[in-house]
Amino acid sequence: MARDVRFKVDGQRFNYRAAGIMIENGHVLLHKQVNDSYWALPGGGIELGEASEDTIVREMKEELGYVVEVERTVWMAETFFEHRGDDMHEVAFYYLLTTELPNFTEGPFHGLEGEQLIYQWIPLEDIEKIEVRPTFLRKALTNVPCETSHLVVKR
Repeated sequence: MARDVRFKVDGQRFNYRAAGIMIENGHVLLHKQVNDSYWALPGGGIELGEASEDTIVREMKEELGYVVEVERTVWMAETFFEHRGDDMHEVAFYYLLTTELPNFTEGPFHGLEGEQLIYQWIPLEDIEKIEVRPTFLRKALTNVPCETSHLVVKR
């Protein structure tokens, strides 16, 4: 049974998520659903009773087989947007991740959980040319701040 903290009430959905920022060779790792037009940072739903840092470590291992360490928290973001006809309210923690060995590869690839997600290392110099959600990431990923920020992003 899924224990992710997400629910829907009267056409509004809430999602509690952890996401990882991996940057290698001037590229950032992004993923997207096969049928979606936009990219996002990899991660997943935080489970009830699970610390968000533990979530991103678990998700990267489950989805990609990557053994990661959290270097630091970059953003805590509350975002409000429309997704597939529902009003979304998402609270997410964004962590800068490190690995012992490099993971960079050229071109799109699939993770360990099947072909529903496409992963790709996107050049940071091209990030503003593609659709990334939440939208603040298009600019923010080109200059990841040294301090932790709390963001509220409304439509």
